[in-house]
Amino acid sequence: MNRAGFLFATFAVLAAAVSCGTEVQQDDDRIKVILETDIGNDVDDALALDMLHKYIDDGTVDVLAIMINKNGEAPAEFTDIMNTWYGHPDIPIGVIRNGAECETDAVNYAQAVCNLKDAEGNPAFGRTLDSYSDLPDAHLLYRKILAEQPDSSVVIVSIGFMTNLARLLDTQADGYSELDGKKLVASKVKLLTTMAGCFNNPEMAEYNVHKDIPAAAKVFGEWPGAIVTTPFELGMEILYPGSSIVSDFGWVGLHPVVEAYKCYLPMPYDRPTWDLTALLYAAGHEDMFSLSPAGDITVAGNGTVAFSANPEGKHRYMMADKEQGEAIRDYFVDLITSVPANQIAE
Repeated sequence: MNRAGFLFATFAVLAAAVSCGTEVQQDDDRIKVILETDIGNDVDDALALDMLHKYIDDGTVDVLAIMINKNGEAPAEFTDIMNTWYGHPDIPIGVIRNGAECETDAVNYAQAVCNLKDAEGNPAFGRTLDSYSDLPDAHLLYRKILAEQPDSSVVIVSIGFMTNLARLLDTQADGYSELDGKKLVASKVKLLTTMAGCFNNPEMAEYNVHKDIPAAAKVFGEWPGAIVTTPFELGMEILYPGSSIVSDFGWVGLHPVVEAYKCYLPMPYDRPTWDLTALLYAAGHEDMFSLSPAGDITVAGNGTVAFSANPEGKHRYMMADKEQGEAIRDYFVDLITSVPANQIAE
């Protein structure tokens, strides 16, 4: 938890790359999801990405794209490693350029896993993509993908900075859609779930908000549909156990998430499940949480957030009591330690 230049060129890259309630199930029982992540800043993003692939396997979600909001090639390469390892190599990836500076904020486990070698000195994990520098800008890939979807059908899960989403809101009509960014979002996006904010400490500037305060302020202030956010305090209450990383993956030699977890901090350690809860809610498990009343979330200039109840408001935040938290933690462990479908086949 840690611009497009010339449109013709960008559109060519994109082509090569291939109503606002809180209920998220689709008519075909698969939820159309776009994941927005700062993969490499905190290992909970990697755990969430594992969950996403498990949801593809069981038919819960149809993943339209993975958008990255951390600078550099390592986040895209690690995402490609994950997509390849789990057997879903064709998921489009969008990247950020000139985003928030965060490279020295934490150990970049994504880079560490990309650098891993096997006993023969070869890359420990396979890749699918030939080039990461040619991947499309996320905010323009959003336009391409959203324009192709039915109205009110897409759920966006934002578990990082909101730079890409703010840039999407600022886009204008183009070859993909005659709608500008706000109208395109209003037409196509059913729900935005975010990992952002802290509501039990009004003086805390939570990381995802603080790293790009103007973007967070724009998204919470101008997003035309419903937003449900999982706050800092909820993830802190539900810890993924490091003992699971140590003991529950004997069914595989090298696992990209296990290696990422080991690279991030000295083992063993428990880690808050900030990003996991955002995806869990979006994947149709909203009944595992309690919700605040409807209201408005606002972002101050110093990155702190505030919530004001408002029956007409479009924002809510997630909560969990002790019993709910324990059930959610157990769910995470069961899901993340399960064998992916393609690994069973092997």
